[in-house]
Amino acid sequence: MSGILVLAEHEDGKFKKTAFELIGKSTELAATLGTKVAAVVLGDAPAGELGAFGATTVYQVAGDFSTYGTLKIVAALAAVIAQDGSDVFLAPTTFTGRDAIPRLAARLGTGQGSDCTDLKVDGALVVARRPMYAGKAYVDVRITKKPAIFTVRPNSFGQPEPAGGSAEVVAVQADLSAPDVELVDSRKPESEAVDLTEATRIVSGGRALKTKENFDGLMRPLAAAVGATVGASRAAVDAGLAPHSDQVGQTGKTVNPNLYIACGISGAIQHLAGMRTSKVIVAVNTDAEAPIFEHATYGIVGDLFQVCPVLLEAFQKELGTG
Repeated sequence: MSGILVLAEHEDGKFKKTAFELIGKSTELAATLGTKVAAVVLGDAPAGELGAFGATTVYQVAGDFSTYGTLKIVAALAAVIAQDGSDVFLAPTTFTGRDAIPRLAARLGTGQGSDCTDLKVDGALVVARRPMYAGKAYVDVRITKKPAIFTVRPNSFGQPEPAGGSAEVVAVQADLSAPDVELVDSRKPESEAVDLTEATRIVSGGRALKTKENFDGLMRPLAAAVGATVGASRAAVDAGLAPHSDQVGQTGKTVNPNLYIACGISGAIQHLAGMRTSKVIVAVNTDAEAPIFEHATYGIVGDLFQVCPVLLEAFQKELGTG
């Protein structure tokens, strides 16, 4: 095998957790395969620091990537892949992973495994595991064409510690002149909380909260106490308790946190599809037969209006976040 190439995403020059996560996992796979790990950085970011996490070479494409453009990203990645020649290309399942990477696979005439939650070595191949049928089953994906492309769900692997070392930074020229979308307006989220898709802790509320005032008064302080991002079920969003950007589920965001606290959420299949792979699930519901309890690590049968204040007080006392 000639190597593993990782897309290291960044925002305003600061690398996202997924960059270190994928490079760290790639170094494990590369050690088994006896090969190298490289990374690709689009735009202005401190590419050399990725060497501390295991990348031996970092390809950097200069240009303005602050405004998202599918064709621009595809052209840049195709140029890097042509120069690097790695057999495997990894990217996070983010907006770029869902939009640009399938187009990249089509341009290169290769295969793609999407939204994977695990990677392993089988013989001389990297094999990915991904959920299917809203998480009811898992399938192992093998791609024999080169490069094999996989997008990986954030938080699937741990964060590696920097171990020193340096990476050779190689500038790559790419034709970024292809026509793309015209930017009409750009707005940043008002909240500074970690995006749901990358959050390691999430506190979600359901329709049982009844009003937006109850939702904000219970879910947001509880989330703040444990350093979590706030989520919501579709029913809660449809009822106007939370914005659509907070929605978790089949028609919302797919999340993969270490901790998922579901308050007043019954566990409909559409919601489970978006959070079933959470490492630890804590469910609070008055209905002991609610489907969420079949998937919960810990379950509390009780009224969330009584349980959540107790949890909040306990978290604030234990974690010193009061």
